[in-house]
Amino acid sequence: MFKQMKSDIRTVFENDPAARGLFEVIFTYSGLHALWLHRLAHALF
Repeated sequence: MFKQMKSDIRTVFENDPAARGLFEVIFTYSGLHALWLHRLAHALF
């Protein structure tokens, strides 16, 4: 699970030139939150 999260964060840095820092990406990118919560909900279903 954490490997996938690290991969998602790495993908954000590769595709978004405005991403400046790790904490910014983790705490402010709503698309990333939606992706993580979707995966969690899918696993719990």
